[in-house]
Amino acid sequence: MRRRDFIKTIAGSAVAWPLAARAQQPVIGFLNGASASEYASLAATFRQGLGDAGFVEGRNVLIEYRWAEGHYERLAMLADDLVGRPVAVIFANGPAVVAAKKATTTIPIVFATGLDPIASGLVSSLNRPGGKLTGFTSRLVEAYAKPLELLHDLLPTVTTFGVLLNPGYPSAEMESKGLQEVARTLGLRLHELRAATENQIDTSFAAFAQEGTQGLFVETADPFFTARRDQIVALAARYAIPTVYNRNEIAAAGGLLSYGASVADTYRQAGIYVARILKGEKAADLPVQQSTKITLIVNMKTAKTLGLTIPDKILVLADEVIE
Repeated sequence: MRRRDFIKTIAGSAVAWPLAARAQQPVIGFLNGASASEYASLAATFRQGLGDAGFVEGRNVLIEYRWAEGHYERLAMLADDLVGRPVAVIFANGPAVVAAKKATTTIPIVFATGLDPIASGLVSSLNRPGGKLTGFTSRLVEAYAKPLELLHDLLPTVTTFGVLLNPGYPSAEMESKGLQEVARTLGLRLHELRAATENQIDTSFAAFAQEGTQGLFVETADPFFTARRDQIVALAARYAIPTVYNRNEIAAAGGLLSYGASVADTYRQAGIYVARILKGEKAADLPVQQSTKITLIVNMKTAKTLGLTIPDKILVLADEVIE
């Protein structure tokens, strides 16, 4: 497939706006590592944030959507395509923001990411980003610690847990190091496997099961894993492995426990930031904000299926219990 045809195919829900309309309205580039169908509700939440700040798609602003469909290697080409349009500002999610940053030094970028924006080199400071990038992060101080603490509280006699990461996620190495450090402080050992395809997810779970893994953490801040939540939840059930996640959608889809920030809230807030930039504010003057809406969800139906009793110390902290 030719590059132009490929771009057209994965533009997703981009609307073929008339040229006259394009000339009169600013254009936002929307760059995402997942697919339009998987992130439809989050894209709508982003547009809600735009609307709260006075911008309505098709009325006084246009949006060019680019979706990598879980193939992160495509993000660089998609980012280059948006920059060549050109667009007034780019909104990008976790892995996509790295590609957007490499593609331009002149177009403002607003991000919503599970990456640590300082450690990953997106900004030098949260309060004063100072460049062309700003946005929202769900990467919290306790992001590494809490999933392992929950597993430890749930299964106090277990000393070795599994961890599943995607090597294609920009902060995979940082995640691995952080998790290992937390495990040492808790007196735990971690067995880490990595998966970047659906087949590798299957084989990783089979390997965990064969080795007798009694508890697992899956890094679902990664959109690749989030988009495959049904597959992951089904595998955890098939092999009867108690599994903790850090995206709330996973527990709602049948996962045992999830602890994470509200991604929908970060997308709405990002829409507001994009609107503020369209109105003339500079990304350098807008502080990077950390998510404050953190939710612990316990799926009691899944716990019962696994034959687990959820400790009271977890239940009293739960924001939602799915019966």
